[in-house]
Formats: sequence, structure tokens, C-alpha cells
Amino acid sequence: MAKEIENPCTALCQLSGDLCVSCGRSKDDIRKWKRMKRPEKMAAVQRATARLKGLKKR
Repeated sequence: MAKEIENPCTALCQLSGDLCVSCGRSKDDIRKWKRMKRPEKMAAVQRATARLKGLKKR
């Protein structure tokens, strides 16, 4: 079986609108995480990583 995708949660939730500025996930991604399949989790982690990089550039 394929390795499980690790939850990117940092346990320091800081929501700004629809986005957690600690882990980079949207509220929707956070809410659906446990029900997501592996490809969905991989995509959510990639989106979160891109969002965090965008926040650091500001």
C-alpha cells in the first residue's frame, strides 16, 4: 500500500478569510482532509505549499 500523505497542519491555526496562514490550506481543504483520497491530498498539499510561498513574498 502507498505511503499515507502527511497532514500539513502545524496545529497553529490562523485563519485569514478562507486561508490558514500557518499551513496554507483553505477552509474547504481542512474540512475535507480526512475524507480525501491520496491524489486529492497530494493536490491540496501542493496548493498549500504554493500559497505559503506567495505569502512569504509579500
